[in-house]
Amino acid sequence: MARLYLIRHGKPSATWGGDDDDPGLDAAGQAQAKAARDWLMALPAGERVTKVVSSPLRRCRETAQPTADALGVKIEIDARVGEIPTPAGIALADRGTWLREAFAGTWKGIKGDLDYDQWRRDIAASLLPRSGTAVFSHYVATNAVVSLLLGDPRVLAFRPDHASITTLETDGGKLRLIRKGREATTGVL
Repeated sequence: MARLYLIRHGKPSATWGGDDDDPGLDAAGQAQAKAARDWLMALPAGERVTKVVSSPLRRCRETAQPTADALGVKIEIDARVGEIPTPAGIALADRGTWLREAFAGTWKGIKGDLDYDQWRRDIAASLLPRSGTAVFSHYVATNAVVSLLLGDPRVLAFRPDHASITTLETDGGKLRLIRKGREATTGVL
């Protein structure tokens, strides 16, 4: 099995529910992106990444850029590792309330117009062919993968800090959790 790394984006300049729907990184987030790059570039030869994938959202792309620059590769954008979709009937102003309710429950219990348990399975499936890849994603998407691999029905299986790196392995047909990323109290809740 080959390694891949699921990295939560660095600290954004605004949080969800704020004035900016797609914020970039603040100064701390930029430093976290460089620290993630340094960690990834220091991996032993057999575990190093050669590809960079990112959610389409700016905070992920900006976290991914230092690693892509260090590797001399372009970032591949993949919406499947993006933010959890908000149900069509929920206004942007109400997304925070909806997320807090979702965070307290299980994947099968999330209210909305989407099968969120299938959504998490789709994220994990998108990682299967990504050996040797650094995948820059989000808090909930990281939880989707980790909770699935742990067999945990809860939406929040752990609390990945900004720019924390979760280590996975894949053989193209099976995904395995090696190590959860650094956890911390976060502004998500």
